[in-house]
Amino acid sequence: MPIVVALDKLNGFQLENFTLKVAYIPDETAAQQNSSQQPRGRRGLGQRGSSRQGSPGSVSKQKPCDLPLRLLVPTQFVGAIIGKEGATIRNITKQTQSKIDVHRKENAGAAEKSITILSTPEGTSAACKSILEIMHKEAQDIKFTEELPLKILAHNNFVGRLIGKEGRNLKKIEQDTDTKITISPLQELTLYNPERTITVKGNVETCAKAEEEIMKKIRESYENDIASMNLQAHLIPGLNLNALGLFPPTSGMPPPTSGPPSAMTPPYPQFEYVQAWKPCNKAEDNHENFS
Repeated sequence: MPIVVALDKLNGFQLENFTLKVAYIPDETAAQQNSSQQPRGRRGLGQRGSSRQGSPGSVSKQKPCDLPLRLLVPTQFVGAIIGKEGATIRNITKQTQSKIDVHRKENAGAAEKSITILSTPEGTSAACKSILEIMHKEAQDIKFTEELPLKILAHNNFVGRLIGKEGRNLKKIEQDTDTKITISPLQELTLYNPERTITVKGNVETCAKAEEEIMKKIRESYENDIASMNLQAHLIPGLNLNALGLFPPTSGMPPPTSGPPSAMTPPYPQFEYVQAWKPCNKAEDNHENFS
């Protein structure tokens, strides 16, 4: 085989006082394509017992995204969203096939509470719209006269790409959905809160459409970062992606390996403490501690 001959010639080859060491990594994508082109049986089955692809009634289940949707809602509407004995939130969870966590015990006394939704993009948007509808209905019942916007929490790493060059992306979303969108300033970010608040003003339908477009942009940024960091992890052995702090702790990454994603955990920042000593000078008799 040409590959084997090339490997034999390259292995041990001297180049500028360096010895080359070459290894062959098979193309897994090509192997998968070859396996999919294997001859099928009489009934169109690749292997005994496997189901025919594209058969009537078969439903392809979309994998949930590792990046959840995080909302900020007024505390006074949390009870209506949860419902009596949790009936309302359970109904939303069942209908949208999503996992919803209402962080009502966090930030006691705060005017707003966060809600985390984890599902497919379609399920996430459906759950978000249901929550908006419940809040607007409750506002009518209690005669709540203030404006009730949609508030989305997004990690600052993704906000720049959401806004786009000269704000083009955000302006397009506003025009396409007939909404008004504002984003909290950088000055409000803290070490313990790397999220910015995206406020969308409009009715239920327009806010729901804006949420779909906003999260679409954010997911694209998230997936691009995942691909980039996974590539870096392969190129740089021993690279600790979790210590880089480039991704939101709510996203259950990077990279997505074995075990369930930690997407539903509150956004507490992760710290890595390093202790170092420097040699003492004659006038020094102790060490410095860096953390």
